Amino acid sequence: MPDFIKPLIAEATTSHVVVNKWQAGELYLIEDCVAEEVPIAMVYNGISHAVMLATPQDLEDFALGFSLAEGILSSPKELYEIELVSQTSGVELRMEIASERFSQLKDRRRSMTGRTGCGLCGAESLAEALRLPNTVNQSHHTFHSAAILKALKSASGFQALQAQTGATHASFWVQGSGDIVMVREDVGRHNALDKLLGAIAKKDEGDGFVLTTSRASYEMVQKVAVAGVSMLVAISAPTGLAIRIAEQCGITLVGFARAEQFVVYTHPERLS
Repeated sequence: MPDFIKPLIAEATTSHVVVNKWQAGELYLIEDCVAEEVPIAMVYNGISHAVMLATPQDLEDFALGFSLAEGILSSPKELYEIELVSQTSGVELRMEIASERFSQLKDRRRSMTGRTGCGLCGAESLAEALRLPNTVNQSHHTFHSAAILKALKSASGFQALQAQTGATHASFWVQGSGDIVMVREDVGRHNALDKLLGAIAKKDEGDGFVLTTSRASYEMVQKVAVAGVSMLVAISAPTGLAIRIAEQCGITLVGFARAEQFVVYTHPERLS
């Protein structure tokens, strides 16, 4: 087994390494805490579908959130069981899902076989590639701008893994009051969001919005659209495609969120 695989067996979220730190013209030996990445296999009814590199925590939330965002499941009730199985090189998330959904997944896998080209593999059309919901978000719930600023000011205090390693993204579920009630972290921004949306799907958290420490790419907007969330706030920039999708899906998209300012790209009517 290659040496770099060995730390993955323990499923630890962090590890410690001895490094050389240069400061003020001198080199020092110090111990550094780093975030771990582990191959996570998504296995449905005994068939492996995808392998993701992720931080090995909140994996049941990850399994559910990924499955819903990818359209493999349409409801949390279609996921009957999750078993986390440690392997020598990572973790398998063995899921038992509804037979109808598994049949659809097998059809999707067969449609991908033998295709060539690049881009979004297995997609025959733009609509299929983007996996957008069929309905526009019609939520009339409004949020006060103060709620965004309040959440931004307190967000760093919820990022335990980021405080240790400086290497992870976070996605937060924020109530209309601006209070953060849930957070999920991961080395990957998409993974952190999948984990959060999976956790939200298990509970009725009421009206709220998602705050992310990353940029707002089209995948981030797509995921919140599928989840039925009406507002996504990102501390960095959105992409052009993300803006167009947010407009089409009825999502309020906020970018460049800072301590005292932010930019509203779509559906500003939800902000007072």
